[in-house]
Amino acid sequence: MCRFLAYLGEPIFLSDLVCAPAHSLIHQSMHADEGKTPTNGDGFGLGWYGEREEPGLYREIRPAWSDENLRSLCAQVRSRLFFAHVRASTGTSTTRANCHPFGLGRQLFMHNGQVGDYARIKRRMEALIPDRLYEHRLGTGDTEAIFLAAMADGLAEDPIGALSRTLARVQALMEEAGSSQALRFAAAHSDGTRLTCFRWSSDGRPPSLYWRRVGGNVLVVSEPVDERNAGWLPIAANHALVARPGEEVQVMPFAVAA
Repeated sequence: MCRFLAYLGEPIFLSDLVCAPAHSLIHQSMHADEGKTPTNGDGFGLGWYGEREEPGLYREIRPAWSDENLRSLCAQVRSRLFFAHVRASTGTSTTRANCHPFGLGRQLFMHNGQVGDYARIKRRMEALIPDRLYEHRLGTGDTEAIFLAAMADGLAEDPIGALSRTLARVQALMEEAGSSQALRFAAAHSDGTRLTCFRWSSDGRPPSLYWRRVGGNVLVVSEPVDERNAGWLPIAANHALVARPGEEVQVMPFAVAA
């Protein structure tokens, strides 16, 4: 599985979180503590909101620890809202198109988890993406398929409701295919203003996810980037976090639609 972080707050350099901390995301690409594997070397990606309407994206298939361009870019880019992700593939190929985050218009999305028996239901998952969005399907992974299907389900307007509906459809496909494996889902979504993060699974074992607020700055991570006693709070299983500038962070139950 993968490791990621999402930040919302005062503009900072990406390097302050992606590179500098003792247990930074680059460090986690080699030495993750809470992932399924300690190494997340199947590519990485950045997504950030700047002065333009749509976010910037940088994705690469090299491991994060060995790409000098990543450190240089993070040292120069300052953003008020950004995503960073290091990938451990669950079976799909290591290509730029399969690296996170994924973008469409103002929307950004990234994921850590698994769709059990994905190869058995891949074709049927593709059918969840309507024709008007299918042209944006560039990769072969489960995350991009979930993202585009959720866009059709109203992700831009109602992230929690849309992903509840989309995950229900995916879970139904797994059941129809006779899969006994789990659907596990830790994810982050943003429209450039609101940050919504999810921690859910069908078997009660969702991927790890933590959050911290310092002043008006909110950080959500797969695992802490510094000392664990530095204000980190676990997001409970089957819950979602919603953060907006100048508002209190909300953590609420999240359930997949019946």
